[in-house]
Amino acid sequence: MSNRNSKVDFNKLPYKLQLSENELPKQWYNLRADMKNKPAPLLSPATMKPITFEELRQVFCDECARQELDEVNAFFDIPQAIQDFYKMYRPAPLTHAVFLEKALNTPAHIFYKFEGNNTSGSHKLNSAIAQAYYAKEQGLTGVTTETGAGQWGTALSMACAFFGLVCKVFMVKCSYEQKPFRREVMRTYGASVVPSPSDTTEAGRKILADFPDAPGSLGCAISEAVECAANTPGFRYALGSVLSQVMLHQSIIGLETASAFEKYGIEPDIIVGCAGGGSNLGGLIAPFMGRKLRGEADYHFIAVEPASCPSLTRGKFAYDYCDTGRICPLSKMYTLGCRFMPSSSHAGGLRYHGMSSILSQLYDDGLMEARSVKQTDVFAAAREFARTEGILPAPESSHAIRVAIDEAIKCRETGEEKTIVIGLTGTGYFDMFSYQKFNDGVMQDYIPTDEDLMQGLSQLPEIG
Repeated sequence: MSNRNSKVDFNKLPYKLQLSENELPKQWYNLRADMKNKPAPLLSPATMKPITFEELRQVFCDECARQELDEVNAFFDIPQAIQDFYKMYRPAPLTHAVFLEKALNTPAHIFYKFEGNNTSGSHKLNSAIAQAYYAKEQGLTGVTTETGAGQWGTALSMACAFFGLVCKVFMVKCSYEQKPFRREVMRTYGASVVPSPSDTTEAGRKILADFPDAPGSLGCAISEAVECAANTPGFRYALGSVLSQVMLHQSIIGLETASAFEKYGIEPDIIVGCAGGGSNLGGLIAPFMGRKLRGEADYHFIAVEPASCPSLTRGKFAYDYCDTGRICPLSKMYTLGCRFMPSSSHAGGLRYHGMSSILSQLYDDGLMEARSVKQTDVFAAAREFARTEGILPAPESSHAIRVAIDEAIKCRETGEEKTIVIGLTGTGYFDMFSYQKFNDGVMQDYIPTDEDLMQGLSQLPEIG
């Protein structure tokens, strides 16, 4: 890849390629509109046929259901109330990682889009405020949700408090135990928080019967949250990743990134993001992938997932339930099987058995690369980043940092002057239990065997 930024003097760039408040995007971008191979439709678990708006609105608020099913309109106006809320913490900084570059002695130019400048500590607030707004506009009284590492639960708690909605959070049990302070932030914003799987729902009781010592998973927590919403009048369910509506809201990350680069005449070569359900990666790459699909430019996209939960790199592209309890719609995605129970890794936000149908289709079409990395290598990269750039990154984000460092080292070895962009999804200040394990040298890597993965893959539904 040739140096497309040969006319840019990187030494004269500001440390942060900042947009002004007036330059904030006014619309979200729907990547599906430019995809030649559209993601396969969601299927109703009752009929095994493409889900209808009437079926979907029983789970999600109406506007989110409409956005979920729309693959034609490329842009959606961001309501003014959401634009105003975004101004509390957006535009998010696009920072030139000059100190990391120096430490690596690389000719590569590294930038990171930092989404941690809000109390939730992550990008999740971008969609949480949208889903809470639409629920409030519809006249609903509350929402339920799941959360892994806690960023999404925190974000939705904040958004619900802002609009005066009740928020019920089912938090993956191992994260609930590892991150008590994240739980307390949610409670401070008024949310109730239950460790999942729990005995408060039928789905939770069934999961506990099959897996008595289960550490929980996002699939488990989703089942409980959906059941709770269905049984509570005036409530709907809100999801923080995976779904197309969430990718739409998170496109603001990529739109801001693209605008900042354009402002300074820079074109990225490599765009790297962590991948659990796909929300931050899908949002970051959206406008760039759109350009690639339209033949306007080319980029190298890398999705990074944990070796302990390798849905893209070792999963199967097939229809599967989005939740462990098998009560949610089915999505065609790269999956390890909805009954796959991930190990208690320290990146709770990436412990999901499947992947966004959008990213799954793009990956299957060969438009992006996927890599899996071990968590000890991830935390080594997080330490390097913290010591050079002064931000303690979330374990999830550190997966992207790991691969970006690897790519920068390749540039050092080859002499290539590539421009690398990292999606820095949030901060790791509530992850000190994890950092303690790493610093004490007792963190372990778990990589499932083929036999382990077959336990989930062998139970995939048979869909023609």
